[in-house]
Amino acid sequence: MSTILVVDDIKGVREQYAYDINRKTDHEVVTASNGQEALDLLTKEAIDLVVLDLEMPVVDGLEMLEQMDTKLLDDISVIVYTAQGNFQKCVRAIKLGAYNFFDKNEVNLDQLIRIIENALEQRRLMQENRQLRHLSGRDSSLIGESQQTKALRKQILKVAAVPSNVVILGESGTGKEVVAREIHRFSDRSEKPFIAVNCAALPEHLVESELFGFEKGAFSGAIRTTKGKFEAANGGILLLDEISEMPLSVQAKLLRVLQENEINRLGSGGRTIPLDVRVLAASNRPLEQEMEEGKFREDLYYRICTHVVRIPPLRERPDDVGPLTIHFIERTCEKFGFPTKTLHPEALSILQSYTWEKNNVRELENIVERMIIQADGETILPEHVPADIRSPRTRVTSATNKSYQDLKYEAERHILLQALEENDWHITNTARALDISNHSNLLKMMRRLEIERPENQ
Repeated sequence: MSTILVVDDIKGVREQYAYDINRKTDHEVVTASNGQEALDLLTKEAIDLVVLDLEMPVVDGLEMLEQMDTKLLDDISVIVYTAQGNFQKCVRAIKLGAYNFFDKNEVNLDQLIRIIENALEQRRLMQENRQLRHLSGRDSSLIGESQQTKALRKQILKVAAVPSNVVILGESGTGKEVVAREIHRFSDRSEKPFIAVNCAALPEHLVESELFGFEKGAFSGAIRTTKGKFEAANGGILLLDEISEMPLSVQAKLLRVLQENEINRLGSGGRTIPLDVRVLAASNRPLEQEMEEGKFREDLYYRICTHVVRIPPLRERPDDVGPLTIHFIERTCEKFGFPTKTLHPEALSILQSYTWEKNNVRELENIVERMIIQADGETILPEHVPADIRSPRTRVTSATNKSYQDLKYEAERHILLQALEENDWHITNTARALDISNHSNLLKMMRRLEIERPENQ
């Protein structure tokens, strides 16, 4: 079922259209009396199609189309109509992005229903095409052709389609916010706000006021009432990046917000504000381990961890280094106004052999910028690759910079993955091979180490 918005300044006309469309189809119909009212509705409601009168006071149909940005027109079909035979206006509306037009004095109800259904079908096909382009990587912010990246794109589409909370895990620089934005893009909240908050960047005494907002006079310096990030994201998606850095006292209040779907601004005297926010959380640390160490609330973990999306580090997907490097070269050259440089195959080979353990994709992006500045000609040569990337000794010693916990986590994960593959992902046989007391303990270890069974197993 789709939601259709009928916009006409004449009450009898818009209500008749709404009644007839609702009677002939299973679609939900809402109405607006002018373009401005319709634009306001589009920011609040998930509208699939607009049936729009071109001749209206206040904001007419053409003005409304001009104010609808390109992204909105990509996601919403618009059918315009006229009662005055003004087809020049209709043609202009098509150029502004409308799907079709009709003269309401010449088109009967059955013909209008066919136009509506055709527009909705075209919208569905365009959405499917966008998803296919995302899966193929041609229209995705996730650059790369490795099997891990392709699997990640598929997982994003799956979790985007459901309203549940999601935890995104990955090392620093792997692109957790990029994944969160892709989830937002393919969710039913794509027209609503996406707000990202870096919990690690907020001083502890400001976390609560940033998230939940505050009333005027709530504390020294609160000179006016201010909405928090939850209110800013209302109707849309809120990303809590580096959630493991959130103080335990704020975690308790976050849990209540997620349970009750409402917030209290600081200094509000207990007055609640209802919310409709989907929460995504991101962390560069395993949250189960943080929970076991008493740094993360268990009840909050199970509230936010409905789905887990793990982003593999760049060293586990060397096939992505080439496409990412080319992407960064093109983007950086455009930013600096340089002609696009080419990459020597030997330079690419050096980049692919490096372990990228300091900051993953973000580190690669910085290295690409340094290479572009060093290369005077049209080609980035091996000698333009920074010495610390070319040196094999750097690649060996970089592993020793890791903490004991990081090394332990990687070793456990490697051993468990190898055992699972050797036993064709048979849980009981793997537990027996590793001398683990029962398969439920193995499943707990898999969750802690963020190991998921492949779809074909």
